[in-house]
Amino acid sequence: MPLESLAAIATGNGDFRIDTVHVGEPRPDEVLVAVKSAGLCHTDHDSLHWGKQIVLGHEGSGIVKAIGSNVKNVKVGDSVILNWATPCRQCFQCIRGNEHICENNSPVVAGSNGYTAGHAHLEGTTYHGRPIGRSFNIGTLSEYTLVKASAVVKNPSKNMSFPAASIISCGVMTGYGSVVNSAKVSPGSSVVVLGTGGVGLSVIQGAKISGAGKIMAIDINEGRLAMAMTFGATHSIKADKADKGLLDAAEKVKTLTDGRGADYAFECTAVPELGAAPLAMVRNAGTAVQVSGIEQEITVDMNLFEWDKVYINPLYGGCNPERDFLKLVGHFESGALKLEEMITNQYPLGQLDRAFGDMLSGKNAKGVIVFE
Repeated sequence: MPLESLAAIATGNGDFRIDTVHVGEPRPDEVLVAVKSAGLCHTDHDSLHWGKQIVLGHEGSGIVKAIGSNVKNVKVGDSVILNWATPCRQCFQCIRGNEHICENNSPVVAGSNGYTAGHAHLEGTTYHGRPIGRSFNIGTLSEYTLVKASAVVKNPSKNMSFPAASIISCGVMTGYGSVVNSAKVSPGSSVVVLGTGGVGLSVIQGAKISGAGKIMAIDINEGRLAMAMTFGATHSIKADKADKGLLDAAEKVKTLTDGRGADYAFECTAVPELGAAPLAMVRNAGTAVQVSGIEQEITVDMNLFEWDKVYINPLYGGCNPERDFLKLVGHFESGALKLEEMITNQYPLGQLDRAFGDMLSGKNAKGVIVFE
């Protein structure tokens, strides 16, 4: 019998409603998860404008409720962290170690089956008797979710809360992975972080874990800058909204780096106009990283590339969930990674509108939805 599951459903016209969906039994390669917590980020709000009905949410943690006959990586009762990078392990990219941009299953890589078809088992969740897809194929803003076995990683920690585990699922992984996997920040190097929300704080922590010698945080919000210092930033720079392209802030970065600029700069603001700003922050032959997923068309002054600067746009921090989630859990257990401290507020599902408002106003570093 299908399970009734209270869920947040995008209506397709910029709004959402809390209503009941029905979730079926897992197929041989699927896992049914009772979601305990779901992290929120700007992508969840953006998905209200995707023009279709979907179950919202792409960060989450929970407990395995049932498994398909072929599932070997988890068992019923396991605590798990959900991820939306579900590799096929057979395509061109997976074979080369780029499982996060799988050509068959990715929900965001154009041309993949996941991008065009949504959840591989669309009939697994129904709404008013009709199949409904799940955001990023996992739809975590729901009491239950039915996902591929490759979308769950067992969480071995006995000390981590479900809210803390849920934010590993995307925001923390994206920030940390952009530092460790994509940019490969080296010990003793200088790092500048533009924007100190949840992803920016994760970049800061990744840089600290990597042994960066100088970590400079830039934000317009003094409260967030103060938080950045507690998460590992060594310097803070308050930005001015009128500073176009953050060029004035870039001069302050150069002052702190012997006039050269930082070795690495990470853009975590999600503001399209700042897409090229990290280029202004780095030295010649430095690395600029666009972390926040800006997809709009922007104008770039090519002088910012002079000279030999590298600009990269990684997806999901180059995530290999089975490898990287366990690394993050290990850093949490050792005390090197702060997760609980990143969560500003927790909300029941019925307060999702308030949670979105707090996120959009900059009140939260990270807000999470908790399920009873």
